[in-house]
Amino acid sequence: MSINTTPISPGRALDALRTGFAAQAAGEMTVCWMLHGRPGIGKTEIVQQLATETGATLFDLRLTTIEPQDLRGLPFYDHDARRTVWYPPEDLPDDPATPAILFLDELTAAAPALQPTVYGLLQERRVGQHALPACTFIVAAGNTVEDGAIAYEMGTALSDRLVHLSLRAEATDWIESYAVPQGVHPAVTAFIRTRPDLLDTSENALRKGQMIACTPRSWARVSTLMNAVPDKALRDVLIAGTLGEAVAAEFILIAEDIAATVQATAMLGADGKERLEMYPASLHGLTALVYALVTLADKRTIGGVIEIMAEIRKLSELSRNAAFAALPLGELTTYGFELLIDKALAEGLQEAFRASAAYADYAAEREAAGLA
Repeated sequence: MSINTTPISPGRALDALRTGFAAQAAGEMTVCWMLHGRPGIGKTEIVQQLATETGATLFDLRLTTIEPQDLRGLPFYDHDARRTVWYPPEDLPDDPATPAILFLDELTAAAPALQPTVYGLLQERRVGQHALPACTFIVAAGNTVEDGAIAYEMGTALSDRLVHLSLRAEATDWIESYAVPQGVHPAVTAFIRTRPDLLDTSENALRKGQMIACTPRSWARVSTLMNAVPDKALRDVLIAGTLGEAVAAEFILIAEDIAATVQATAMLGADGKERLEMYPASLHGLTALVYALVTLADKRTIGGVIEIMAEIRKLSELSRNAAFAALPLGELTTYGFELLIDKALAEGLQEAFRASAAYADYAAEREAAGLA
């Protein structure tokens, strides 16, 4: 059964959940949400991010690992009342004073016998006599049969209880909403910016009968490998086991070029003339430098980061290396400043821009060109 709704990026899905959470907190609406998407696209991370932002307690239920009685609780006989009563499970929210998110993960892979129990949670917001507090926000997630995952068709009795969001991986959204904020290795971020088609290769891998595919989750794992495994030969094998041999070979070549040319930390401690010789003269290298600078920016370094970022646009004039003339230096500088300003606003570092002569010069140049 197809999911006949407009596909959106994970970042937009998070925006939708933020809006829903705020509306429920204000008493304007109470609905349940369903995130559809291929394995590894970031459904779990979206819900975890929402919980972090809102301060809500996250109750993460993996429905493939529980039975109906795990939600219903355990019965015991009350001799005084002469009836059977139930001990409620600890896996469900019960504090009316504390905002909570109930995450029903792997809903479409749950056994059909469990679905009637889930109906009550979604529609009546209760299981048996245990009612969820009004401050509980409910989100479900799952894959489809077409994703190559274990999944059951969702019946209309279940689907009618949900607002459905269909997630599709988008490189720009992943870079700006996840990779940069999470400090993903600059080689990974730079590679995806220049090869956005390789962010998610699940469909192509399924068509070819290949087990390994690239997903946003697997690229995040590659970032971890880049930072954690110093032995290059071993690291290359592990990357191939994460991305597949063909994509890994392409990525490793680019990563080697970046490793040989990107010296972001050293550049922050270098003077102007010495620093000028340290700029990488390839698109991959400069792109990785931009991401590395944004990652390194903090209260101590942001002044130097702004200077280097502003200098990128002038490399074809300042450097004797003719390769810079063929690179989109202005575009990279603008993109880098957009990312850096977003981080500065999020972390309270914006005053550094007001105090920076390099940024004032860059802003004046853009204004004179009618780009401000």
